[in-house]
Amino acid sequence: MDKVFWVFGYGSLMWDPGFTPVETVKARLSDYSRSFCLRSITYRGTEEAPGLVLGLDKEPGAECSGLALRIAEDEHDAVMDYLRRREMDTGAYREAVLPLALADGREVQAIAYVMRRDHWQYAGHLCTREQAGIIAKARGGRGPNADYLFNTVRHLAEIGMRDGLLEELSEEVHRLMKNQA
Repeated sequence: MDKVFWVFGYGSLMWDPGFTPVETVKARLSDYSRSFCLRSITYRGTEEAPGLVLGLDKEPGAECSGLALRIAEDEHDAVMDYLRRREMDTGAYREAVLPLALADGREVQAIAYVMRRDHWQYAGHLCTREQAGIIAKARGGRGPNADYLFNTVRHLAEIGMRDGLLEELSEEVHRLMKNQA
């Protein structure tokens, strides 16, 4: 298989890619939605108290906005090794090469980490209240689960890609955390 030099960031890869992209462009991915559908047992939760993080969930007719991140040619192998360790640590995602529509009119093939619905960590179809209850309390190796949500919402707003569902979830998590204090 030919090397793919673009990666699709739709969650933390947008604001914390772990590498320096040589090009960053707003992008859209068709037939997938961004949702809190992955139980996090390492980064934003534990095995005893899993958190929730974003996954790309196959959904015909949906669109997910995010960032296309281009990997430098001379860093490709090292970056891909890093991304696979980061994104594939529990096997809940599958690595897919998917077409991205870039904001500048180009279409590129990009690596995307897609949720495996048959994996035990899949938590799709939780309602906003259930998601908020988990996110407000969970904490993992990279800190509070709520920080992950808040950072994603803030970053999307900063780049002009607001996500109403995530903003609603963020408000609910803020409310729950205020009531817990």
